[in-house]
Amino acid sequence: MTDVIVAGGGPTGVLLACELRLQGVSVVVLEKDAEPTRVVRGLGLHARTLEILDQRGLLDRFLPLGKRYPLGSFAGITKPAPTGLDTTHPYVLGVPQPVTERLLRERAAELGVEVRYGHEVAGLSQDDDGVRVELADGTHLAARYLVGCDGGRSTVRRALGIGFPGEPSRQETLLGEVRLTAPPGTIEAVVAEVRQTHKNFGAIPLGDDLYRVGAPADGVAEDRTVAPTLDELREQVRAVAGTDLGMHSPRWLSRFGDATRLAERYREGRVLLAGDAAHVHPPYGGQGLNLGVQDAFNLGWKLACEVHGWAPAGLLDSYAAERRPVAADVLDNTRAQTVLLSPEPGPQAVRRLLSELMDLDDVRRLLVEKVTATGIRYDVGGGTGDDVVATRNDLLGRRMPDVALPDGRLYERMHDGRGLLLDRTGRLSVDGWADRIDRVVDVVPPDGGGATAPPSVLLRPDGHVVWAGADQADLLGPLGRWFGARSTAV
Repeated sequence: MTDVIVAGGGPTGVLLACELRLQGVSVVVLEKDAEPTRVVRGLGLHARTLEILDQRGLLDRFLPLGKRYPLGSFAGITKPAPTGLDTTHPYVLGVPQPVTERLLRERAAELGVEVRYGHEVAGLSQDDDGVRVELADGTHLAARYLVGCDGGRSTVRRALGIGFPGEPSRQETLLGEVRLTAPPGTIEAVVAEVRQTHKNFGAIPLGDDLYRVGAPADGVAEDRTVAPTLDELREQVRAVAGTDLGMHSPRWLSRFGDATRLAERYREGRVLLAGDAAHVHPPYGGQGLNLGVQDAFNLGWKLACEVHGWAPAGLLDSYAAERRPVAADVLDNTRAQTVLLSPEPGPQAVRRLLSELMDLDDVRRLLVEKVTATGIRYDVGGGTGDDVVATRNDLLGRRMPDVALPDGRLYERMHDGRGLLLDRTGRLSVDGWADRIDRVVDVVPPDGGGATAPPSVLLRPDGHVVWAGADQADLLGPLGRWFGARSTAV
């Protein structure tokens, strides 16, 4: 029996497998497709995802393969990036999803993760000891836990009987990578003209006359798993642009809708959901892949703690408690963007008003922090204290930005996926938890800011602050709450 089976070999499932292996958990990934897909479902990585990659020492693999784009856009309304964002990655890194998946698979292979292609989950059963997974070929596998990362039509979610309420697709977009014979200047002019009324139309150049073309469909297909034909895409491009731009030779064709759904719960016994299996929404803002990867980053260390037997009470359930509200917020902002992209007079009036509001720096920051996930704050408890309580409380539950240390950067000390105590007093200790938490000393001089000097902080493996202060006795509670009982090992 393996520790964890992950159903789904996309970015969410593979990153989750990497996180589990980093903690010494045995894991098998089952992917129903026979080989990795070439379809580019996602195009960019947001700031929080870049921080996650940085925290695990993977970012340098991605940066040379991507292009940096500025922040500040919401529903296609483009404004300057807000000032003072607390991230070292204030940009969108344009990376096609197949490249992201390939780099994550390479990391998984280095960690010893087995990804089995052509293995489709057909059903499951569970008891107090584990989960039995039935495959489409009639064979079975057993594990202590199962995580469904198998997309919006998740077999795992359906087998559990977990409801997936929300709104069905009301509109659809056809998408494909095709070659265009029209001159680049003509293509740019046509796109600029059409996007004045159809914001979901576009033709993104990929090089060598290859473009990613999207156009509104004429209705919603009964079965969106069936790809459109080149003629269908060509017809819809002609309908809105008056020309097909010389479209030919598709590499792939696909369609997506604006369905918005959220799983009623993320856990049933020993089975959990992550990524699109737990939530689906329109692609506006490019948040889908990022949201799933961030689910995996939150879940991985918690599930590993449960497998190893030292997870404190409620730790695994905190995954759903923390991530489901985040997904609900993403669903809301994509619903809003869907309305703002409508060519109807009412939504266009709201769009003009929002455009005026986005001239305010605070409004732009709020929207950017929503889309990039840098504004997330979890309820981690605590929040009482002395004259620096305001500073400490502002840190609690937030992800810790990268900071300079005497011998490097904070994120460089998080590559192993352990907890971390950033001790700015030089007097704090993690004795009894040193098998789970690293201690990094960065002493602030006595005259280094007085009451405004940064406090010491305790970070979970996902980089969120669960304690801030200077007193050892005050630290003990959060150590036990997030990292279990003190180890008795000598």
